[in-house]
Amino acid sequence: MVDKKQIHIAAAVIVDDAGRLLLVRKRNTSYFMQPGGKLDAGESPQSALIRELREELDLVITPGDLTPLGQFTDVAANEPDHLLVADIFRIRNVSGELQPAAEIEEVRWVSAAEFDSVVLAPLTVKQIIPLVYQVSDNA
Repeated sequence: MVDKKQIHIAAAVIVDDAGRLLLVRKRNTSYFMQPGGKLDAGESPQSALIRELREELDLVITPGDLTPLGQFTDVAANEPDHLLVADIFRIRNVSGELQPAAEIEEVRWVSAAEFDSVVLAPLTVKQIIPLVYQVSDNA
């Protein structure tokens, strides 16, 4: 058995006032996922996420805007035979219209009712959605 290569990323969970989850789709891919990306050498997850959100969505945040939710592992959506290790942070009070930039093709706010109609990355389906909507699901 061959060990899977690891990809370390930092990603954001952003939910608007209507309870919709912000998802992005990279160019030439089909999976929607949390905004964020790979850590550069020597970069902290917080710094990587701040950089990635600025590059991908022109969203300017500070370390104080980030609430750590934990580190999660799953199969990588767009890179076969890779394991994704993701530091996930919640960001609140994001306003304004977000425009895709860099490698992002599409930005979409998705409600819980729409999850079945969108192609979602494994990490999003198996770990992020249950984490974010656990309270709502039990209400």
